[in-house]
Amino acid sequence: MTYIGRRGLLAGAAGVLAAAAGAGPAEAASGPARVQGRGGGGRAAAREFRGMWIATVQNVDWPSASGLAAREQRAELTALLDTAVRRRLNAVVLQVRPAADSFWPSAREPWSQWLTGTQGKDPGWDPLGTAVAEAHARGLELHAWFNPYRVANHTDPSRLSAAHPARRNPDWVVPYGGKLYYNPGLPQVRAFVQEAMLDAVSRYPVDGVHWDDYFYPYPVEGEYFDDDDAYAEYGASFGSRAAWRRHNTDTLVYEMAQRLRQIRPAARFGVSPFAVWRNRDTDPLGSPTRAGVQTYDDLYADTRRWVTEGWIDYIVPQAYWQIGHPQADYAAIVPWWARTVAGTGVDLYVGEALYRCDANSSTAAWRDPAELSRHLTFAKKYAEVRGHVYFSAKHVAADPNGAMSRVVADHYQAVAAPR
Repeated sequence: MTYIGRRGLLAGAAGVLAAAAGAGPAEAASGPARVQGRGGGGRAAAREFRGMWIATVQNVDWPSASGLAAREQRAELTALLDTAVRRRLNAVVLQVRPAADSFWPSAREPWSQWLTGTQGKDPGWDPLGTAVAEAHARGLELHAWFNPYRVANHTDPSRLSAAHPARRNPDWVVPYGGKLYYNPGLPQVRAFVQEAMLDAVSRYPVDGVHWDDYFYPYPVEGEYFDDDDAYAEYGASFGSRAAWRRHNTDTLVYEMAQRLRQIRPAARFGVSPFAVWRNRDTDPLGSPTRAGVQTYDDLYADTRRWVTEGWIDYIVPQAYWQIGHPQADYAAIVPWWARTVAGTGVDLYVGEALYRCDANSSTAAWRDPAELSRHLTFAKKYAEVRGHVYFSAKHVAADPNGAMSRVVADHYQAVAAPR
């Protein structure tokens, strides 16, 4: 199936996803236990979540270019927050660790290159601290968006800053598909990336910790993710490499949930995965889809388990297809997720592909300014759907094809409830 998704925009490439792998065996019985009280635990009261993602990698949304003066960066950021208010949203999800770097004065990782153009160079201000304060001043929630394992959108470690942890620990890094990743199979890597993220959580009153769909990388045809040494050392008790990899991802999610609860219990933990856990023809518990990627099999991310075990507070599946899509129908995906979260205490927000709304789209549905509004109308039939999040901020501002204005007029006539 051909699917141009947000990961393509964030990684600088988009195209045909690889065919799904076969079903893997059950995980080892000694997997993490349920996080008692985590699911929904950070939510003071149920209310509609109206959010937008602000992507910083490759300057997708903000800053508009690297190397701008601090005052220009700040002005662009506050303009996006004002846009959220104007569109009657109540939350922003700001990418603050796009590639093993930081948008705050981190104790563990270098300043992001997307700020100054040079990784490790101080931009002269504190973007995350400012974002939290300015968002809260406007009645907006600020969810800090981290990418756990992505190191760089290239494979040359010498291009990283001299003190970068990936250069000091080259055995942590795996090149794959033209990019560098931390190896999720190494316990020391898992511990480090948690510390890197929690450095921000401990310093700033963020309203949430947010991860997207990058765990193990998306499959690249003809490429091999070389974690042989880690599997030999740590995977002996598992029935397959796939089961071991899923355990690694499960453990990261479980441990982060526990630690977030201890460090900042009011903050909520959310994940925004690719929307298909498994296709029904792979697993009877799966969705009635025929997607080319399944998170369980291809990204080693058992997103359904994280919900049913209550490890997370909310989930935002990236349902980036139109109603009636032949392989992944929005009208099939949303009900599946509604059934999945029912009774778990985990909130369901739907990730919406505002960026696909285009008067010149090759897909007729996305040429219709009302397509996105119909998504919200459809989702209202399911009480489990507590909100929507739009990709991405620059499109919320630009209003392609009038689609965002239509959503606001049809569904957001009232101002969003304050945080």
